[in-house]
Amino acid sequence: MSQNEAGPILNGLPTNLPDIDPAETAEWLESLDGVIDAGGRNRARYVMLKLLERARERHIGVPSLTGTDYVNTIPASREPAFPGDEQLERGIRRLLRWNAAIMVHRAQRPGVGVGGHIASYASSATLYEVGFNHFFRGKDHPGGGDQIFFQGHASPGMYARAFLEGRLDENDLDGFRQEKSHFVDGDLRALPSYPHPHQLPDFWEFPTVSMGIGPLNAIYQAQFNRYLHNRGIKDTSDQRVWAFLGDGEMDEPESRGALQLAANEELDNLTFVVNCNLQRLDGPVRGNGKIVQELEAFFRGAGWNVIKIVWGRGWDPLLANDSEGALVNLMNATTDGDFQTFKANDGAYVRKHFFERDPRTAAMVKDWSDDEIWRLSRGGHDFAKVYAAYKAATEFTGAPTVILAHTIKGYFLGKHFAGRNATHQMKKLALDDLKGFRDRVDAPITDAQLEEDPYRPPYLHPGQDDPRIQYLQARRRELGGYLPERRGDRKFISLPPDKSYDSARKGSGNQQVATTMAFVRLLKDLMRDKSFAPRVVPIIPDEARTFGMDAFFPTIKIYNPHGQNYTPVDNELFLSYREAKNGQILHTGINEAGSVAAFTAAGSSYATHGEPMVPIYVFYSMFGFQRTGDGMWAAADQLTRGFMIGATAGRTTLTGEGTQHMDGHSPLLASTNTSVVSYDPAYGYEIAHIVKDGLRRMYGEQPEDIMYYLTVYNEPLVQPAEPEGVEVEGIVRGMYLLKEGSFDGVGEDARRAQILASGVGVPWALEAQELLKNDYGIVADVWSVTSWGELRREGLEADEKKFSDPFGEHTRTWVEQKLDGRPGPVVAVSDYMRAVPDQIRQWVPGSYTTLGADGFGFSDTRAAARRFFHIDGPSVAVAVLQQLAHEGEIPQEWATQAYEKYSLDDVNAGTSGNAGGDA
Repeated sequence: MSQNEAGPILNGLPTNLPDIDPAETAEWLESLDGVIDAGGRNRARYVMLKLLERARERHIGVPSLTGTDYVNTIPASREPAFPGDEQLERGIRRLLRWNAAIMVHRAQRPGVGVGGHIASYASSATLYEVGFNHFFRGKDHPGGGDQIFFQGHASPGMYARAFLEGRLDENDLDGFRQEKSHFVDGDLRALPSYPHPHQLPDFWEFPTVSMGIGPLNAIYQAQFNRYLHNRGIKDTSDQRVWAFLGDGEMDEPESRGALQLAANEELDNLTFVVNCNLQRLDGPVRGNGKIVQELEAFFRGAGWNVIKIVWGRGWDPLLANDSEGALVNLMNATTDGDFQTFKANDGAYVRKHFFERDPRTAAMVKDWSDDEIWRLSRGGHDFAKVYAAYKAATEFTGAPTVILAHTIKGYFLGKHFAGRNATHQMKKLALDDLKGFRDRVDAPITDAQLEEDPYRPPYLHPGQDDPRIQYLQARRRELGGYLPERRGDRKFISLPPDKSYDSARKGSGNQQVATTMAFVRLLKDLMRDKSFAPRVVPIIPDEARTFGMDAFFPTIKIYNPHGQNYTPVDNELFLSYREAKNGQILHTGINEAGSVAAFTAAGSSYATHGEPMVPIYVFYSMFGFQRTGDGMWAAADQLTRGFMIGATAGRTTLTGEGTQHMDGHSPLLASTNTSVVSYDPAYGYEIAHIVKDGLRRMYGEQPEDIMYYLTVYNEPLVQPAEPEGVEVEGIVRGMYLLKEGSFDGVGEDARRAQILASGVGVPWALEAQELLKNDYGIVADVWSVTSWGELRREGLEADEKKFSDPFGEHTRTWVEQKLDGRPGPVVAVSDYMRAVPDQIRQWVPGSYTTLGADGFGFSDTRAAARRFFHIDGPSVAVAVLQQLAHEGEIPQEWATQAYEKYSLDDVNAGTSGNAGGDA
């Protein structure tokens, strides 16, 4: 479209609106022409930008300004006075820079060589230290303290600060990345590589090094803080979430995917600090572009407040004298690739390849020496600029803030590090680098000390009486204590009484109810307990009706910090869609990644807030561990507790949905996460016992840092009442005898078999039990396996003990205890791939055959799908016959004839399972 044509305004209103006052419009246009004619284009541009800025402030509805010049958002004239002691803080930063780098360097000593990252913290030390000394509030602060998501690769800096504070000593630092091997006087003294609460639970709060997870979790942490406040559980009004991120990390979809949530909910308790050192791991983030400008437009477009810290104070007089905008234009036009190259060279190079691109800018520095040009710094290394940005961020209301700080990767470490592509992989300093670095930090270390053992330069700690350390300690006392710090259980909740589980244990009578609905009904019963109910945090993506959870809408309501400012279309219905400021349900929309982040924030609230909450995240099982497994690993690292409910589970149960909806493997994926306790229950009473035990383990007197994963199905069936004398221990441990085979009508010498089944496969096992007895006089016992994974874990633990003591006395595994002495072959079946029941193979005595739904799922009836995969009742029966024939217990003809008798090759002959797909 030609620039002269009328066209749409980006994200705004169309230009063809009626002009209700043409004369006034003409006056405005004439005024603009007058500004251009009198003051020039730059003056007119400035006025237009100010008008757009004011229009946004007054909520006119025109597009917001998505891009500004490549200069600081806060001009020098509006910077507040820096309140700290500049000299002491500079001295602290130098101590920290040295110790952080030397810790990584010493970890490369001969015989260790475990690596580490030097450059990330070097580029962000000022960003952190301004926060530590002036903004970050510890847990003893009257307001409750801030939550800081530290950039993963910057962990050496946090360890270095804890060393100065006296929380860590040299032995701890020398144990960096040696978590199982570094012993001092018999005690293990080690530090994990990155922020890992699981590994260092008194120190780290949030795992962030799986990039993209940190920014996503920070947004949902800020939301959860408001959630606690609006529900009246805790006053979090004075708590702030800070997330320190890398510019390369912002390419992760998770880093940007929830920005609109933060803006929509006006999370002005959230600040992102993006360390824009222009480099990712292998090279520039945007060599041909400008990542700061790109991120500014993206965040502004999402509704965030954006503050850029591009240039240090040395640039202020140059910019103040830039009356023609030549310097700003040069800054705007220079690519990130060139800016990176500048800092890998020297002042003469910068003069020639930057300032001399325009004779006007060349004239600005013609009287400057090359060293003076070289000392021009980037904004992220200027404590006064950083302080101004942080202060503005904490005072801004109505939207979250992102601070884009221009820095240099490897800053302060010397010419071999600063701005180099290989900086991220550099883990040690050459002797000349050490000497140069020592000189820059003014360390009292001699050449002889460095030359004596270049792999072990000394750490620097001037003692607690040093003015720098006293200043550092005083600032942390005033701000509420040390950070990072994690505190564990400080409060316990009252768990529901036994009677809350009675309904689930009684079954469903004659009504057919899927286990998904059985779980939802149990949840309703649990939430009748008035002391327990407020602690529950239901989390649902956009599938509440699929899971039968829409009944919660009018009662506990959906959380929305703005309430419900519209009349819902189903307003007159009993189950109307209801949002409220104090709503209890976190309804995240079509957003599984955000749901896991919300689950993590709620499930770790016992530590971050001292308020134990019980998140219950219900989701399509296929979209759990497969789609958001990395988030679940981060949840485990954060020591999260709660229930994850994989609904509509199974490969053949969710009829009609097709390949990407059919879950035939999530129990396997869950088994890879050590913190996840996974169950595949068949009946509502099993769910009741599992949930009760899960609440005890996660929220009882001795809480464990685990998460429960239950797969539940949408196939309706009659939920039986709990059998009298049922083995509850077996339900919890993973396997119990559900229905022993009957000898009625057959002789006591009948052939025997054992059938193991889980979840929706249990009815097929019971069907096979009947077929085997009625058609072949074979007596089979049916076992309900509630958890293949827990049985396997117990077996592996037993094997490890035997490996350490191979000839000692050992307790048999639960599988061995239950199946020893039980005659006949063992056949196992589930609605998952065969690898799921294969998990316990090595502990099953005798022959063991597994059936499963291997391969892709597909759309069809349940009966046809099960016949196709050979996992239905007749298929289980034939598998038993085949094994008995192999063992010589029955004629081979029985197995062959049965295969034909039940038409196992005919998918249309299958009858196992109910039609329909309602939960």
